[in-house]
Amino acid sequence: MLYGSLGLVLMCFWLVLSGHYTAITIPAGILSVIGVVALSRRMDIADEEGHSIHLLPGAVTYWPWLAKEIAKSAWDVTKIILNPKLPISPTLIRVRASQRSAAGLATYANSITLTPGTITARVSGQEFLIHAVTRSGAEDLAEGTMDRRVKKFEGSK
Repeated sequence: MLYGSLGLVLMCFWLVLSGHYTAITIPAGILSVIGVVALSRRMDIADEEGHSIHLLPGAVTYWPWLAKEIAKSAWDVTKIILNPKLPISPTLIRVRASQRSAAGLATYANSITLTPGTITARVSGQEFLIHAVTRSGAEDLAEGTMDRRVKKFEGSK
């Protein structure tokens, strides 16, 4: 399963980047993908973490939700910047991550940083130190909605 999906992803990636679909380039691409998959299998370097196709079902709902959150936060930060009084209230908070995998923890930390107005300043095991531009942004994170969404994304219960 792992090597079959790896081959399919590599072939699609090659087709998108190549842009040439002739009788000579398609078989060359197929042979290249087969060679790369065979080599990665022989070297035993392909694994579930590096090729996390198992996260695809969760990504279908998580990534659109994250895009919406990024847009909302970007709008809030824009309003703050354009306000002549610049109503900021910088806040540092610690949040506990409930994710079980390295991919889940990285997704949570990066999702916080991708959201305008917040940044993951430090990761210590399951605890994150977060800097937020406003107290309300920090409170939203402390509420745990993003943590629960990432946990669902990684497949944890």
